Amino acid sequence: MSDTSNRPLALADPGPLGLGAFALTTFVLSVFNAGLVDPSAEPVLFGLALFYGGIVQIIAGVVEYFKNNTFGALAFCSYGAFWMAFWYLNTHISLFSSTDHLETGVGVFLLAWTIFTAYMLISVWHVNWALFTTFSLLFIAFIGLTVGKFADSATATHFGGWLGLATAAAAWYTSFAGVYNSVSKRGKIPVGHKH
Repeated sequence: MSDTSNRPLALADPGPLGLGAFALTTFVLSVFNAGLVDPSAEPVLFGLALFYGGIVQIIAGVVEYFKNNTFGALAFCSYGAFWMAFWYLNTHISLFSSTDHLETGVGVFLLAWTIFTAYMLISVWHVNWALFTTFSLLFIAFIGLTVGKFADSATATHFGGWLGLATAAAAWYTSFAGVYNSVSKRGKIPVGHKH
């Protein structure tokens, strides 16, 4: 029997899982932000935001730490926390003594995430084109959503929603490429690696 006590733990790539969770949750929220369905149905998103967008992404981020991937760890843990904060904000609205300035508060929340996404976008330039496209679209989507809250503009929010749908598509593509390329013995799906 061979000794496996000194063998390093082999970890699967958590990227496709984290991207899949991000993409699916972003897609559902963006359907509402784009005005494609009645806003009264939005509570369907809350459990998804907590469990898939939130907890699952954080798990993916923690695994990225073990794989020595600083970018992946920061991205998945942070956006996982975004979705958990989104869930908390929407399910604990009764904690606000007044909702008069809630839109402005949410605007500040979105502005902070826009700033975070901006420096993640600069960093992801060195990874691959698929992720760079995903973060570029996400950055523009956050700008639209932020302007929508501060200006109380449905048009800007809808613009952010459509960009969110494009972001979800790019993230799903990157997730699909990661999982397909890990199991395929034939062709590989390109992500545009930078050299």
